Amino acid sequence: MQQHWKIMVWLLAGVLVGLGLQRMTEAPGSIGVQFAAEPIVVDGNAVGIQITRVTAQLLPKGRSTSESLQVGDVVRRVVINAGMADEAAVDTDSPAALTAFLQKEGAGGVATIELVSGGKRSTLVELDPDSSRSTWLAPFRFLADIFMRLLKMLIMPLVLTSIITGVAGLGGGSDFGRMGRRTFGYYVTTSFFAVGLGLILVNLIQPGNGARLGLSVDADFGQRSENWLDILRRMIPENVFGAFTGNANMLQVIFFALLFGFFITKAPEKPKKILTDLFEAAFDIVMRMASWVMKLVPYGVFCLIVKVVGETGFDVFRPLGAYMLTVMLALIIHAGVVLPLLLKVVGKISPIAWVRAMSPALMTAFSTSSSALTLPTTLNTLKKRGKVSNRTSSFVAPLGATVNMDGTALYECIGVVFLAQYYASAGNFELTLSAQVTVVMAAFLASIGAAGIPSAGLVMMLTILSALKLPLEGAALLLAVDRPLDMCRTTVNVWSDTVGSAIVAAREGETGLAESGSDQHAPS
Repeated sequence: MQQHWKIMVWLLAGVLVGLGLQRMTEAPGSIGVQFAAEPIVVDGNAVGIQITRVTAQLLPKGRSTSESLQVGDVVRRVVINAGMADEAAVDTDSPAALTAFLQKEGAGGVATIELVSGGKRSTLVELDPDSSRSTWLAPFRFLADIFMRLLKMLIMPLVLTSIITGVAGLGGGSDFGRMGRRTFGYYVTTSFFAVGLGLILVNLIQPGNGARLGLSVDADFGQRSENWLDILRRMIPENVFGAFTGNANMLQVIFFALLFGFFITKAPEKPKKILTDLFEAAFDIVMRMASWVMKLVPYGVFCLIVKVVGETGFDVFRPLGAYMLTVMLALIIHAGVVLPLLLKVVGKISPIAWVRAMSPALMTAFSTSSSALTLPTTLNTLKKRGKVSNRTSSFVAPLGATVNMDGTALYECIGVVFLAQYYASAGNFELTLSAQVTVVMAAFLASIGAAGIPSAGLVMMLTILSALKLPLEGAALLLAVDRPLDMCRTTVNVWSDTVGSAIVAAREGETGLAESGSDQHAPS
């Protein structure tokens, strides 16, 4: 059986097993904390329950600790999906009542935690780790974690060796400049197409007008600001070896690799040959490792999908339906119309043949929700199934995994305008044309600065909300549906990367793209 069909079969099997576990097991919810055994009593009345331990950090990475639950906080009330049709709430005058409430509501949705001090916190409601379903899901979680770690293991060596090899192979002169212009020209063009499409659809559908989100329209607009030059500053590592210690530092590694590869071409012949041969050999070894990991993709996808579906099922799709519809429609149009048109018109390549060839990379992107984790599969697929040369794929694809985020840019634009429409219709916020232009530019820059990791787009959305001086609390509501949307927008990101690789390869004179068994030759 071909790899992409095997992945599809195991993906569907994961959905079925996850749904089966849902029906057979209980799924009490958890907000990631433990409470005191007795409520706090003031003047003979129970006013709330104190948090004694934080057992899990349920907010995405990048959210400040001031927005998270802390030991010592006194919880007065918990509301699930505040302001929406399936809203549910409980006053925490009794630990037993709160436990029973979370068991009844189960995993999924967003909890708004009201504190006695008057503050609020928002977090996801996740599966209680002590539940029977969590026990059944434990082996799938373990195997999925092993698979994700194998992919993470390859990211840094693959990015470093592929870019250095690609740039050194270009010669550092006119070839480097020409391919660089074509690559970045494609990235900028498709990112602006994506943001523009998102802006048009969110203004046509207007999912935020009249939405019931339960957010305070009297919230303080403008909680903190970001300097967009920070993205450029962050690209340059203070310590390059320190940059290799985390996969979130890919921009820094890419910057160093581009410089290192370029100056290899300027070195004398002997060290130039030694370094070129060294990194080509290292790239070959890492690609062999990637080919081995590729064989595990169907089973890794199966475990990941069982974990996702088993934890919350499809209930996450119910809240914020109009918002999700807008995002999905924009993703479908961009991936199914805009990118195939570019592929056909500019690259002279059949979109159907190309999507068939790229299917293993697309399915891996869908299951991992990470462009960076998908990079080993993307490079392997481009080389073996797409017939794109190492010279082109090793330069274009690693850059795309970090700076080409069409799906993320589109999602950020729609999400921010959706929240702005809510504040404009329910409060006194004015959604002007200049504000929407700010969203377009901010979404484009934020998509470049976003790490290729799960939920990075949601974290970058906070920056755009700050640019519009909107409350950051609105982004917390979008947490409930971020996982399924993250899976879809990551697939679009990777699809755009592969289309870009094909277009650049075609413009560089490569032939036989996506034709099984065809020989292809890079131009001399």
